Amino acid sequence: MTAAWVRGRAEIGNETDHYYRIKRQDHTCRRVGYACAMPLHAPARDQQLIQIVNAALDDAFQKSRQWLACRPGCSQCCVGVFAINQLDAIRLKKGLAELEQQDPERAARIRERAHASVARLSPDFPGDLSTGLLNDDDSDEACKHWDDYGNSEPCPVLDPEKGTCELYESRPVVCRTFGPALTSENDLGHCELCFVGATEEEVVACEMHPDPDHLEEALLKELEETTGAKGETIIAFALVRG
Repeated sequence: MTAAWVRGRAEIGNETDHYYRIKRQDHTCRRVGYACAMPLHAPARDQQLIQIVNAALDDAFQKSRQWLACRPGCSQCCVGVFAINQLDAIRLKKGLAELEQQDPERAARIRERAHASVARLSPDFPGDLSTGLLNDDDSDEACKHWDDYGNSEPCPVLDPEKGTCELYESRPVVCRTFGPALTSENDLGHCELCFVGATEEEVVACEMHPDPDHLEEALLKELEETTGAKGETIIAFALVRG
């Protein structure tokens, strides 16, 4: 499930002046990906995964609502690039395709922002520009580069005027779990804007468990076995290169 690769991780008792860096929990900087076309459909149980994550988010909100700063227009976590997996990328592209049918002008603005973002991020992109897949270099130098990469880049799906997500129902799992208290690599962390003034015990009591049965991991394996699709990318490249 999701993990926080920090610019500065907001951990209990050690909150910093920066917000999370989202990463996947495989203890490396990023995963290798194959240069194959992204499949058009996710495995059948992907909707079940989203329902599980959404239910966990609802539960976390009920337990910690007094501590959460997450509101429409609060978009700090939407600035700075982060890795998403193939399931996330499929949902985003499907969501954009559906939006093109409903509101072509709005969808066109998202595509325009995505292309502009790719242009800005391409010179130092730590991966394959032709596919948009991140590479598998986990050296200290590569990790430092990734940690410093695209920190001020806004998500192309973010409405710059309203500060809200324009593909909210199709957003990646990492976006659905950002904010509440969440354990990553044995550290319990949360957005620096949340749980202000809360005690350690109060934060622990609000911990979110978004995928207790590791369904996402199983679906990623299924997707790779059936389509060959593997690896991680970032949102702008998923919308442009997929």
